[in-house]
Amino acid sequence: MVVHHKVQNFERLLRAIYAPQNIYCVHVDKKSEPSVFSAIQAITSCFPNVFMVSQTVSVVYAGWNRVQADLNCMADLYNASTKWKYFINLCGQDFPLKTNLEIVRMLHSLKGGNSLESEKLPEQKKWRVTNGHEIVDGRMQETGKTKEPPPFNLPIMSGNAYIVVNRGYIRSVLKDNRILTLMEWAKDTYSPDEILWATIQRMSGVPGSTRPNRKYDMTDINSIVRLVKWQLHEGSQDSPEAVYPECQGSHIRDICVYGAGDLQWMLAQHHLFANKFDTDSDPIAIYCLEKYLRQRALSQLHYVH
Repeated sequence: MVVHHKVQNFERLLRAIYAPQNIYCVHVDKKSEPSVFSAIQAITSCFPNVFMVSQTVSVVYAGWNRVQADLNCMADLYNASTKWKYFINLCGQDFPLKTNLEIVRMLHSLKGGNSLESEKLPEQKKWRVTNGHEIVDGRMQETGKTKEPPPFNLPIMSGNAYIVVNRGYIRSVLKDNRILTLMEWAKDTYSPDEILWATIQRMSGVPGSTRPNRKYDMTDINSIVRLVKWQLHEGSQDSPEAVYPECQGSHIRDICVYGAGDLQWMLAQHHLFANKFDTDSDPIAIYCLEKYLRQRALSQLHYVH
């Protein structure tokens, strides 16, 4: 879980996904207010299976450190236990749409595969990987240098920061020399989190990976990771361009911050989590979702025993 503010959102997210048999690594942005850091540390210290990442980084929008934050948690989780089978990364404004039991069942049905967005890199994003970038005054800027082509002639794929992957995928990320070389190359790309996991998912020999052929491309809608409503793709069912109904909440950076009116549509989707929620802008949405999931988890107890 990568967090930088809004402790209440984090606390409610942890409450919604917590189960004693899982393990949780929390990365709090190095730039966060000390009060945020100490509040989250106080919460994590209550649980034997929830810990703060061993090394924090300062995350810059579209910079390499967004990936580094995940890598640091991946390493800690990999070394903390040999028992876990799947890795899921979240941010503080995510919320589950499924109970833990439902999540486990959906992971089982992947049969060892991974689920994440991974498609051909669109033309309008090619500049991200052909031009070098660096951080200047806390923002990403072009260096004016042209990058070398990717190592091993790897086809660069487009995706996003959030993934559902098996333990073997994480082992490859931490230990496979081809991937370590790819990561070195990707450090000065723009928004490397949106190409790295997607590209690794199409590399041979990575557990749960698929071939780079277009037939295996997976969109964010078809993957089970994360339900996000982009303003650009909203619209009525009659509109051929629209991917989903209009946002019933508000927008931040072209992304829907869900309102209570989005819940019915949301719960009909197959995704494990949705983004974004904010208790400040619509406390009802999360409140209803909390109640719904709690009731569902309790009713599922009868089926399990």
